[in-house]
Amino acid sequence: MSRVVLEGLEFHARHGVYETEAALGARFVIDAELRWAFAGIPDELGAAVNYAAAYDAICEEVTGHRWKLIEVLADRVARRLLHDHPRLESVTVRVHKPFAPLPGVFRDVYAELTLRQGE
Repeated sequence: MSRVVLEGLEFHARHGVYETEAALGARFVIDAELRWAFAGIPDELGAAVNYAAAYDAICEEVTGHRWKLIEVLADRVARRLLHDHPRLESVTVRVHKPFAPLPGVFRDVYAELTLRQGE
């Protein structure tokens, strides 16, 4: 299976359970792995999955809505990508919340979801 990966897309958004997260927002980082068979395709954008359009869809989902759970955000992004790009066979979306409100020292918190076309 072939894949195109959009990694480390950073957005300021207001997801989270707490009101301070809604008011102030935080940095969210998105990774999206787009899987489809592109071996042997012609060298034309129309034969590919347009990753600029995929970026725009991710941006809209992350910044245009507010969700309490990053798990729900991962689901919304994955379903949007599959809907907008029927050529995709599956996607894996990771939503990183590196400044999650936790009491200890940590590097990252993220939710990951893999969906296949038709799921």
